[in-house]
Amino acid sequence: MANAATPGRPLTDRHTDRHTDRHEDLHALLRALNLSRMAATCADLALKAAKEHLTHEAFLYELARQECDHRAQQRAERRLRQSGLPREKTFATLRLDHFTPSLRLQIERLRTGAFVEEAINVVAVGRPGAGKSHAAASIGHALIAHGHTVLWTSTAALVQRLLAAKRDLRLPQELAKLDRFACLILDDIGYVQHDRDEMEVLFTLLAERYERRSVVITTNLVFSEWDRIFKDPMTTLAAIDRVVHHSVILDFMAVESYRAHEAQRRQVAGAAPSSGPAGGARPSTQAALQAEKGGVDTRDGRSRAESGGIERGNGGLQVGVTSTPREGERHG
Repeated sequence: MANAATPGRPLTDRHTDRHTDRHEDLHALLRALNLSRMAATCADLALKAAKEHLTHEAFLYELARQECDHRAQQRAERRLRQSGLPREKTFATLRLDHFTPSLRLQIERLRTGAFVEEAINVVAVGRPGAGKSHAAASIGHALIAHGHTVLWTSTAALVQRLLAAKRDLRLPQELAKLDRFACLILDDIGYVQHDRDEMEVLFTLLAERYERRSVVITTNLVFSEWDRIFKDPMTTLAAIDRVVHHSVILDFMAVESYRAHEAQRRQVAGAAPSSGPAGGARPSTQAALQAEKGGVDTRDGRSRAESGGIERGNGGLQVGVTSTPREGERHG
């Protein structure tokens, strides 16, 4: 009697074909379910599971874990692309030893990202080159690592974006887009001299995010000089009130400029008797140092962090705003 299994190809060939077809079908099913990482690693993991005698549950767990890790990495990369953050300005390149101990402690606390969950603002105030922007960007990178959405932008660019939206009668829609970001980092707010329309859209943005979403601001202007930005004293007070209420103030006023420090270091390292006028720096270096110090002049004033704000004496709009913590809120 003939063996019923003999017609056609041998059993081993048909078994191999069925195994190949099943593998291809599984791969297609995983792709259809948008489980791309599982589809890419399933065969290798199955081989590993067989060699290590893993249970079906352990095999499935490893597949699911790798899929979740892959998706988390993709989300982080997407958030980073959308954030506009400077890629090189991270905690890995930030010289924390350049800051005062109290400032380092504040920055380390902000690094956890807890302030975003409570819609707390951060204001970094200091001279140009002190590291305000680098610190703010580093915090932004840390927030993305914790799963938060961040947008980094110069204040001037964002104001123009809002102004264009206002002219096109779509300012509410533009504000709604910005509201999707848990943290908005406005760099160099002190360099912008706004006209009335620009001042109004900036104030509207700050008012919209008040107690709902976090704003991180870097500026070379102490609060008593914010009337340069908002022009009208009442609007200035209202803006500061919204920013400072529930906020952390990072005082960089005592931090020396990185760029000025580097210029001085290069001058000392490369100084020669014939390199410039006797008893002084070379003109180019001297000009660079003067430019670095030109942002905020405190020679005949004072700067201090108190009552939730930073004041400077001798002229200007004096602002003293008390930061009122929420229940259980901790400030760095």
